[in-house]
Amino acid sequence: MRFKYQTPTGIHDLCGEDQKYLDFLYTKAKEILEFYGFEKIELPILEREELFKRSVGEATDIVEKEMYTLTTLGGEKLVLRPEATASIVRAYIQHGMHTLPQPVKIWTFGPMYRYERPQHGRYRQFYQLDFEILGSDSPSADTQVIFLTFTILKELKLKNLKILINSIGDSCCRPYYKKQLKTFFRPYLESLCKDCQRRFEKNPLRILDCKNQACREIIDLAPQSVDNLCQDCKTHFKRVLEILDNLDLPYLLDPYLVRGLDYYTKTVFEIVISKENLSLGGGGRYDKLVKLLGGPDTPAVGVALGAERIITELKEEKIKVKGMPDPKVFVAKVGDLAQAKALLLLEELRKAKVPVRESLGKDSLRAQLDLANKLKVKWVVILGQKEVIKDRAILRDMKKGTQKEVKISDLVGILKKLALN
Repeated sequence: MRFKYQTPTGIHDLCGEDQKYLDFLYTKAKEILEFYGFEKIELPILEREELFKRSVGEATDIVEKEMYTLTTLGGEKLVLRPEATASIVRAYIQHGMHTLPQPVKIWTFGPMYRYERPQHGRYRQFYQLDFEILGSDSPSADTQVIFLTFTILKELKLKNLKILINSIGDSCCRPYYKKQLKTFFRPYLESLCKDCQRRFEKNPLRILDCKNQACREIIDLAPQSVDNLCQDCKTHFKRVLEILDNLDLPYLLDPYLVRGLDYYTKTVFEIVISKENLSLGGGGRYDKLVKLLGGPDTPAVGVALGAERIITELKEEKIKVKGMPDPKVFVAKVGDLAQAKALLLLEELRKAKVPVRESLGKDSLRAQLDLANKLKVKWVVILGQKEVIKDRAILRDMKKGTQKEVKISDLVGILKKLALN
């Protein structure tokens, strides 16, 4: 009979091999980011709706179609966070991080929520790795974020990585570029999809982010943002590319890359698997967002990586990750008197970093030894009633079928040496 209760559409459990891959990504990212001075922040899953309407943009797909919104008993509008950058900026302002030595480097990892059509590698609850540099307008901050993103993915042993990069300008040059786009797209309006027709009125830049094939054919003829940059944006982008050249990173200028959020300025980028242009994550600079949300004028740059997409690629490339270490020792007990002694021994072995298994809930010694055999454990410690009274334990070599009595107080030292061999 089919089990009645299932996860909701687009929501999935991360268990077994997937959980090992998620831990692999988290551990590698933590190691690299903390080395480079990024501090971890835990963000609330619920935020005020206005935060994302104000930051992400009301004309974006996230705000128009994808946010999970709820109204509290007190009438407050809250949303399940659809992305992390706006929350990080909110925390930066709320906790007065602008008074700290700048730049401030922050990272976070956790679930995000968007109501969209579930498909391979895309879910309604999905995990993101996000890291940001706030308080630096230097092109070196852009390139450090790109470099660290690329480094994390390389350390995961992923191959065929490529950086797509563009500059979308700022408030000085972008208004003119938007006018150019409107002039270009107006004759094609009836050929564009319904979403792009709406974007034409609200924000023509969003048209460039459309994945509809018919729209893409028109977009490929549109004016390019890099041809319309002011001198400041042009100088900034040129320096970013020069540093990427010096780092010998594989990048490709994508003149129509805009990303899907309104807060971006100047540099935008994505990291893709080059064989299929599958995006593993992306980000860019957002120099006006802190001020837009009520903080001081603060330049910033960041990136978000999709964990599920990375896990999918790790599986497809058959990259193996380590799970729990294979047990070297099995602790078995006979009788109630040995129960406490077995628990204390297990804790000492944990502190000594000896991989160990047990089944203290089983009373039968035979059942415990059968489990040790299935686990292919070489050494079994047997704690019996009589042995515990005499401060003794039986140490059995499962391969040879021999055993001997040893002092319980000597066990950890003996087992540590045996586990290393």
